[in-house]
Amino acid sequence: MSAAPHSALAHAAYHDLLRSLRDEGLRDLRGTPSLVTRNGRGYWYDSFRVGVDVRKRYIGEDSPDLAARMERARADRAPADQRRRDRSRLVRLLRAEGFLGLDPTTGSLMAALAGAGVFRLGGTVVGTHAFRLYEGELNLRLGLDQVAQTDDLDIASFERLSLALEDAAAPPVQQVLADFDFDPAPSIEPGRAWRWRQTAGNALVEFLTPAFDQEGLRDLPALGVQAQALRHLNYLIAEPIHAAIPYRSGVLVQIPRPERFAIHKLIVADRRRDQDRLKSAKDRAQAALLIETLARDRPDDLAEAHEDALSRGPRWRDQIAASLARMPDTAAVLATL
Repeated sequence: MSAAPHSALAHAAYHDLLRSLRDEGLRDLRGTPSLVTRNGRGYWYDSFRVGVDVRKRYIGEDSPDLAARMERARADRAPADQRRRDRSRLVRLLRAEGFLGLDPTTGSLMAALAGAGVFRLGGTVVGTHAFRLYEGELNLRLGLDQVAQTDDLDIASFERLSLALEDAAAPPVQQVLADFDFDPAPSIEPGRAWRWRQTAGNALVEFLTPAFDQEGLRDLPALGVQAQALRHLNYLIAEPIHAAIPYRSGVLVQIPRPERFAIHKLIVADRRRDQDRLKSAKDRAQAALLIETLARDRPDDLAEAHEDALSRGPRWRDQIAASLARMPDTAAVLATL
C-alpha cells in the first residue's frame, strides 16, 4: 500500500484552508480574551456579559501558536463573506486536484458538530474518517481502494478535559444528532447511550474516552453525551492536531497525530478477534502506509511515538510485535529509525 503525493499547489491550498479555518474561530469575540490556569495548564476564554452574568466561551489551550493566531485574527480586516468565498475557492481547487470528499450527509453532520463546538471542546475524530484526513496533513494522494468509505463516525475526548473546560456544546450534541435523525442505541446501562444510529440507513456515531481503570461508560459534560471508555485511547488522542475537511467552505476538526495513529493501529489490529479479520487487515494496511510515509518525512516523530508505546509495558510491546510479525517490510522500516 503506497500513495503518491499531491501537487505542490494542492499541498499549499490545503494549508491555506487549514490556517484560515483555525483563525476563523478567533474572530468576532463577544468580549475580552482571558487566561484561566487549572492544574498548571492555561486555557483561554472569550469572557462576555449577558445581563448581569459573565459567561465564558472556551477558545483553546494556551500556547505560542494560539497567541500568534489571535494576533493574526485581530490584524485581518477582510469581511467574513470574503473569507468564506476564499475558503470555498480553496475547497474547489482541492476537489479538482483529486482530494477525497465526503458525501453530503456526512459532510453536513461534521459541519453541524463543528458548529456546535464539538471539536473546539476537545472532540477528536478517530478511525477511518481520521485516516482519510491525513491526505492533507501528509500530502498523500489516497485512492478509493485505499480508503473504504465508512458510515461510522467515531469521536473521542478526554473525560478530565471535558470536566475542566466549564463550557458546553451549543446546540447540545444530542439535539444535533436528533436533527440528523439519529436515535440513541440501547446500552447495558439503561438511560445512558454512547452510540447513536441513524433511523434511515446504517450511519452510526460513537463517542469514546480513554479508560484509566475499568472500561465502561463515562460522562463527557462539555459534549453532553456519554462515552465508552477504552484502553490505549489516551495514547492515541494525546496532543491532537487540526485538520480541514474540504466540504462547502471547509470544516475544522481535530484528529490524532499521524505517528500515534499508525502505532495505535498496530495495537488495535492484534486486539481484534477472529470475526474482525477484515478490520485487522485494514488496520495493518493503514499503519503500513503511514509508517512508510512518516519514516521518510517525519522520522523523529515516528520514532518518538514508537518508543513511547514500547515504554508502556509488556502487553503494549507484545501487541505491536504480533502485528509487525505479519508486516516484515513495516517492521524493517521501524527498525531503521
